[in-house]
Amino acid sequence: AQGGATAISNAANDIKDYWDPIKLILKAVGGLVGFIGGLRVYNKWTNGDQDVNKEILGYGGAMIFLLVVPEFVTAFFA
Repeated sequence: AQGGATAISNAANDIKDYWDPIKLILKAVGGLVGFIGGLRVYNKWTNGDQDVNKEILGYGGAMIFLLVVPEFVTAFFA
């Protein structure tokens, strides 16, 4: 039983060590996705597409998800 607790503790410490670079990568990907989403929304808006509200909500929800999940995981392993 003692070896299992040690293994779980070591795994949690390994995840803590890797989490900061992963969080940085997630934020960079989120920025790229947000930029591309902004371009798509702008393109639809300037073309007068009726579907622009769905696009804004979709990308807005994705951006909120990308910002909240890393903070949640950080709090989980803290």
